[in-house]
Amino acid sequence: MAAKLRFALLGGGFIGQVHAENLAAHPQVELALVADPDQARAQTVAERYGARVAEVSQAIHSDGIDAVLIASATPTHAELLEAAARAGKAIYCEKPIDLSLDRARRVVANVLPCDVPVTVGFNRRFDHSHQQLKQQLQQGVIGRAELIQMVCRSSQLPPVSYLQSSGGQMRDQAIHFFDLLRWLTDDEVTTVGALGAALALPEITQFGDVDTSVLIMQLTRGTLAQLDNTRRTGYGYDERISVAGERGMAESASQSPQGITLWQEQGVTRPGLWPDWFSRVRATYYQQLDAFVRQLQGETVAGLPGLLDGLQAQAIAEAAVQSLAEKRFCAVEPISL
Repeated sequence: MAAKLRFALLGGGFIGQVHAENLAAHPQVELALVADPDQARAQTVAERYGARVAEVSQAIHSDGIDAVLIASATPTHAELLEAAARAGKAIYCEKPIDLSLDRARRVVANVLPCDVPVTVGFNRRFDHSHQQLKQQLQQGVIGRAELIQMVCRSSQLPPVSYLQSSGGQMRDQAIHFFDLLRWLTDDEVTTVGALGAALALPEITQFGDVDTSVLIMQLTRGTLAQLDNTRRTGYGYDERISVAGERGMAESASQSPQGITLWQEQGVTRPGLWPDWFSRVRATYYQQLDAFVRQLQGETVAGLPGLLDGLQAQAIAEAAVQSLAEKRFCAVEPISL
């Protein structure tokens, strides 16, 4: 059996704690170090999973660490990614690389020559039904993809404090679906048109954000795609993707934690959706970690998102932000390093 991979976790907030649980649960991983500017929070996470607390620099440069998982605040990602790459560590970095596309591009240009394994946290690629959809498309079951409909409707509004630092709906929520669109089609988005409004939380217009949006996109081979996003629904977390082709349609549908439909004389009762986004996608965080670990152990793993995937999804997000502001269709900037 291969030796366990020793990870340092940078960040002990909500998503850091999700990753801590998965690192501790993985049979081929040792969660060795936890670093967070909030020492009490770092101590709590470390004690829970039998790890040690370290300063960030110490964790990155420790000879007892093979890999770093960056789950810290978004503004720190770029600096930590560069530092970990220079230290020769394998890196799992939560998205985005940086809120600035120019800064993210510079980081990637600096990190690639370090030749270290890096994956970016687009965990929705590892959703079981989305992966089945990908297989159907690869096998040509419906022929060429012509029209794609994507839905991402969160059930509960995040705190305003989170929204203020998130980078906005395009960079924070929709970006996962920009990545899914590229991954599912093996194609690139060339043009984006976006409309948005703050219907659930009007005060977020004060910092230029929206909570409800509709996007139209065109890909290089002509495929058209639609995406609608909301930050709040009244009926549960709704995530689905359908692809219409020349020979039919394939769909990764909305899911329910219960599969029972009750038929009675007075009517039909169908099961509701997952109550929130995290309940729906929780397992995908472990699946991406597992794929990364298998890659580090020498296995060839298809579909693991890398640095260039992170950049290209962000380029689509930037075009969408521009389209929202200017109320026109905008071209997606090609990524070149």
